[in-house]
Amino acid sequence: MSRTYVQPGDVLTFTAPGGGVVAGTCYLITNLLVCAQTTAAATVAFDGYVTGVISHAKAASQAWAEGAIVYWDNSAKNFTTVSTANYRAGVAVVAVGSGAGETTGVVRLNGLGVTAVGGAAP
Repeated sequence: MSRTYVQPGDVLTFTAPGGGVVAGTCYLITNLLVCAQTTAAATVAFDGYVTGVISHAKAASQAWAEGAIVYWDNSAKNFTTVSTANYRAGVAVVAVGSGAGETTGVVRLNGLGVTAVGGAAP
């Protein structure tokens, strides 16, 4: 193995932002979308997924097709197919309908640094 190799990189350790983090919830850490594995108070280290497939809250009003590009809405704290003023996060892995009972989506995280698309950051 190369001497420059550090780790696989699917899960990384970060410092929890103000307000802390809750396991299973996604957060923007500067320009990287991270889904917390553990709950941690502000300034405490926590592990978070930056790539991989996660199940998380989505905009209930939207139906998703497999492979649809999804964005992180940092104001609503959920995934959406609306790009304007949101952060490109990955793709939908599973098709899901819209409506009150369809509030969770399965997303394959890109693991790339993101910036708001098509407008000012929320």
